[in-house]
Amino acid sequence: EVQLVESGGGLVQPGGSLRLSCAASGFTFSSYYMKWVRRAPGKGLEWVSSISGGGGVTSYADSVKGRFTISRDNAKNTLYLQMTSLKPEDTAVYYCAEGQSKGQGTQVTVSS
Repeated sequence: EVQLVESGGGLVQPGGSLRLSCAASGFTFSSYYMKWVRRAPGKGLEWVSSISGGGGVTSYADSVKGRFTISRDNAKNTLYLQMTSLKPEDTAVYYCAEGQSKGQGTQVTVSS
């Protein structure tokens, strides 16, 4: 059974930084692309970033390019999202996902 557990969210001021983590289990983590998606209040699910199984290929939504960095540690079965220069419009619940499976999410709130 695929299990994904996100952590690291919180309240941060505009311009601040956060690092999200996602602990994965129940599948061969290093074999799969992983992604971060988010759901802002009152909006649908939005893709944020993806990373290949080996970590060598990454992609980002235009809205976060240059500010967010996705990475993974396959030895620890953990996915990361380093977020910098945060904006109020980044406020959302962030989920890590593999295929159609995703975790319970972690809340990120950007507000002064």
